Amino acid sequence: MRRAAALLVLASILPAATTMAATQDDGYAALPGGTFRSVLAYEDAKDGVRVAPFELMRTPVTNAQFLAFVETHPQWRRDRVSGVLAEERYLSHWQDATHLGPVALPDQPVVWVSWFAASAYCESQGARLPRWSEWEYAAAADETRRDARADPAWRDRILAWYSHPSNEALARVGQQPPDVWGVRDLHGLVWEWTDDYSSLLVSADNRDQGDADKAKFCGAGALSMKDRENYAVLMRVAMLSALGGADATANLGFRCARNAR
Repeated sequence: MRRAAALLVLASILPAATTMAATQDDGYAALPGGTFRSVLAYEDAKDGVRVAPFELMRTPVTNAQFLAFVETHPQWRRDRVSGVLAEERYLSHWQDATHLGPVALPDQPVVWVSWFAASAYCESQGARLPRWSEWEYAAAADETRRDARADPAWRDRILAWYSHPSNEALARVGQQPPDVWGVRDLHGLVWEWTDDYSSLLVSADNRDQGDADKAKFCGAGALSMKDRENYAVLMRVAMLSALGGADATANLGFRCARNAR
């Protein structure tokens, strides 16, 4: 009921949030898509998920970018936003509703932002949040390979980031080398919202992993038994599936996607 009420509030303000269309194509990388072996065992996609060509922001949205959005769409200021769209910690690291301050530098990724706010930002740019399959497809790449997931060294590098304390200051966006698509920071900086985050599900019972019949929830998938060694992905799915749309955390940001042009 709370999510339904939030969606009604969001729908009432989205028209005002769609007046600032994106005009700079160089902020997005083009990904060709294709049949992709997802770690989520969707019942209707046992032979792979079909990912259509799409475009993805090269880096996460920054504090400066989100501040510009808030200034243009003041209904998303932390002192004005509806409580069903963002919890009380929303943008709590900013100095105040319209100033970043010393602990929210302009070129750091914006965090403490709800799914509803992230979605509205992307809408304002003529874009949307990436779907899980799109994000997973992009995040499978490294600097030279479209799909590096079979490489234990690649997985270990990602897990090394997960071992860092979450209270450390965030780095600036764009400091990591681009992957084969020209996208940066999919790993090693912040977690990221996806459009369909609430459709992800990890069963609490390990015996149910890979059994789609025991993990049906809003079209959700369960982690495939053969991919359970990919602990990094399990952590991402568990993190997102535990959140509500109004939730915000200190290490969760986002980037936008759009259909191929």
